[in-house]
Amino acid sequence: MQLVAVGSFALDTVTTPLDTRRDQLGGSVSYACAAASFFARSGMVAVAGTDLPEAGRQQFQALGIDLQGLHQAIGRTFRWSGVYEADMNTRRTLSTELNVFADFSARLPEAYRSAPFLFLANIAPPLQLQVLQQMRRPRLVAADTMDLWIQTDRETLQQLIARVDLLLINDAEARHLTGQASLESAARQVLAWGPRYVIIKKGEHGSLLLTRAGEMLLLPAFPVERVQDPTGAGDAFAGGLMGYLAASGKLTAAALRRAMLVGSVVASFVVEEFSLDRLVTLSRAELDARLQAFRKMLKC
Repeated sequence: MQLVAVGSFALDTVTTPLDTRRDQLGGSVSYACAAASFFARSGMVAVAGTDLPEAGRQQFQALGIDLQGLHQAIGRTFRWSGVYEADMNTRRTLSTELNVFADFSARLPEAYRSAPFLFLANIAPPLQLQVLQQMRRPRLVAADTMDLWIQTDRETLQQLIARVDLLLINDAEARHLTGQASLESAARQVLAWGPRYVIIKKGEHGSLLLTRAGEMLLLPAFPVERVQDPTGAGDAFAGGLMGYLAASGKLTAAALRRAMLVGSVVASFVVEEFSLDRLVTLSRAELDARLQAFRKMLKC
């Protein structure tokens, strides 16, 4: 196993200006593993209920994702519903039902514990720490978080940040977490807490990388003409990035830059259709062609 990812598995009901889809595959770990699967053998750690669609399990298996760590508990799967406004940037949550996710205690299969790369997708910080403590000696640990944990469990979140190599966080969360108005200052504050790298996600405006060694990179997002469903784009960015790093085995600044390009391109495919639909049909040739076009666009 090259990469282990832990996070939420959900059935989402999503409304955009284009359509409404009910009970579609979602959750942070679903998008992250699907994106990573184009580059690395990844294992999923999550919990689903007895209502997990068999078609969903088959989709994951078709992508080559290992499901030993996907626990099935008695009850209903975590559900989320939300509405996107016309600009596709503003999202309003209608309902959240934790269901079996409320009692989730992550236990890693033995085969996962020696994986060299670990991605702690957006879940409660105590759960992220619980997984990290079960790993042996990962080469790179990356974590994502959200505003809720900054508000409700900042102490545990900061314990986690001190133990990871890479923190992924969006621009509003970075400002909230650090109290810094400038994104560069916010990133430097995070680096002072322990990570070697921080990536600040800026949605359609791209991402910002800062490293403890002093490197800085501002990368635009790949432009998408028609967005159908932005759900999971940030998780797909992280999954593509981590999958590329796990496959290359390199942890240089140059490798991180290439990984960010890959993450941006994978995320650009995700938003073209609802749920994981586009990733299920995506070929490696299509992905490579868009990556080449992005590099040409950026002249890198």
